[in-house]
Parts: sequence; C-alpha cells; structure tokens
Amino acid sequence: MISRDIDRAAEHLRQGRTVVIPTETVYGLGADATNARAVEKIFAIKGRPKNHPLIVHIGDSSGLAAWAEEIPPAARRLAGRFWPGPLTLVLPRRRSVLPEVTGGQNTVALRVPDHPVTLRLLQAFGGGIAAPSANRFGQLSPTSARHVQDEFGESAGMILEGGPCSFGVESTIVGFREDKPVLLRPGAISSGTIEAFLGVRLLRNGAGQNEMRVPGSTLSHYAPKTPLEVLSTDDIPYRLLYLTARGQKAGLLSLSRDRKGPASEKETVFSMPMEAIDYGRVLYSILRSFDRAGLERILVESPPRTTEWEAVNDRLARAALHPLIPECPAPPAREIPR
Repeated sequence: MISRDIDRAAEHLRQGRTVVIPTETVYGLGADATNARAVEKIFAIKGRPKNHPLIVHIGDSSGLAAWAEEIPPAARRLAGRFWPGPLTLVLPRRRSVLPEVTGGQNTVALRVPDHPVTLRLLQAFGGGIAAPSANRFGQLSPTSARHVQDEFGESAGMILEGGPCSFGVESTIVGFREDKPVLLRPGAISSGTIEAFLGVRLLRNGAGQNEMRVPGSTLSHYAPKTPLEVLSTDDIPYRLLYLTARGQKAGLLSLSRDRKGPASEKETVFSMPMEAIDYGRVLYSILRSFDRAGLERILVESPPRTTEWEAVNDRLARAALHPLIPECPAPPAREIPR
C-alpha cells in the first residue's frame, strides 16, 4: 500500500499538486520546487507571506550542487555528518532556483529529511520538494497526519501517513557569512552539537549583519490559539491562583515533579518530560490538546537555559507573543513575566 501511495504522491507532484509529507521534525506541505504555480499553492493554502522562504528537500547530499552555486567546506562537512537529518543549510542559490522558493533572496535553504517515506518519495519523484510545515502560517506545526487533517481537511492535498514525528521540533538552520557558519534558527540539533563537530563557534543572525530571512523567523510563530505565558517556577502558583480566582480555566506545562496536581477543577496540569529532546517531541501535540480543551490561558514553567533547550525556548518565546487579554492582568503582589 505504501508503495502505491508513494507512486501516487510522486505523480501528484509532477502534476503541480501539493502533497503533505512526513519528516522526522514536523509534517510538511510539499510541492515541486521547480514549478512556480505549484509553489504558489503552498503560500495560498498556508496564508504564508510570499517573502518568507521555503526549505527545499532533496534526496541526498549529492544533489547540493543542483541548487547551490557555492558550497563552503563547512557546509559539506555538516551535510556529510548530519544528513539525512534535521539540519537545513542556507547557501547561495543557482540562478535557476525559483525566487518564489527563496523569498526573493539570493540564498536557498536545503536539507535531506530523515524519514523513510519521504526519502522514498524523493527518489520516486526525482526532484526537490519545497515544503514548509503543513499548518496555517504562524500557528503550531503538525507532528502527525491527524493534525494536518484536522487543520486543513482535504485542502492541503494528498497526505502521506508517516506516523508521529520523532523530533517534533523543526530543523536547525545554519547559513554562512564569508564561509563562517551562522545559526539562523535553533532546532532539533543543538548549536553545541554543531560547534563540537566543527570545532568553531557559530555566529548568530542579527540585524545590521546582513540578516537572512529564514523559515520560522518571525517574532510571533509556532503559536497555539490560546494565549500562552512562560513563567518562572516561583511565579506560577501566584498566576494560577489569580486566574482560577477569576474563574478562568488555565493549563500548565509543568517541569516540577513535586507539584501536587491541580489545585482546582479550573486547572489542567501536564507534566512535561525532563529531557529536552523528549519535551520537544510532545510540545506541539500537548499545546494542540490544550487548544481543544477550551482553556483561557496556557502557562509554561520556564525550561532550563542551556544549549540543549535552545530550540524549545525559542519556540516558547515566539508562541508567547500573544497579547495578554485585558481582563487578566498580573497579580499586584509581584511582577509576573509576560
């Protein structure tokens, strides 16, 4: 059955249609990266700004030269070590690469996904698949086929089933400035792991330093529909007390194992994994379940501030940029981070 599905998906791509593909990070909304009309469908379905670049998924590292004009030695080393895998490389593009794929920039984002279904699809299709996450722009990424079905129904096109994503957090994006590696987006591979492999520190993307636009780089992104706050361990009880006293339903992502559970029926507490990789794997799924639960606020106990947790902290920071609703101010007894 899966072979027939892959053949059918490859034909859909050749016909300029979209196909939802599973990867080890999140599910992607894919189209033929050389077909401008097909790529435009991605932006229309997602409601994605056209200057927001896409990631092109390729079958193996030998395909780099078909898309990239220049490949720094460090990029070749990273591809050799981490592909297939959750690492995206941003490189100077060949002139043949569609501007619709690059967001009008002179660079192209490339990666080889580590998922058997999509690797087989790439082989059957024989070309690159442009694929951002299969969700509406700025909202929670899908980590199962069911998430995509719930969000889009049939409008996203054929959905290839690949089971739950093994990482659940998007790929790490690395670019290059004068051949020096630059961390453009934290992701499933920590910056510490990459630095240890290369033996150099990663530069950071920043304004005033030829900042590059990359997927998932907007200030508000990866956000549930329910307003979300990231708070310190000490501040959470005060915030919960305030919200529940006003009759508001609150959900809590907790890391503290000594918590006694919800203090009232207005609280929903989920004990998150203590390891960063496990936390990231379930994060979007739990936030989606909190959205469905009809909560009025999601509180998140702040994770550790180490390189292993940088992708999780990045996603939570972007998700927390919902404006606070006026009828729910911080309690006057102490200042609560927003």
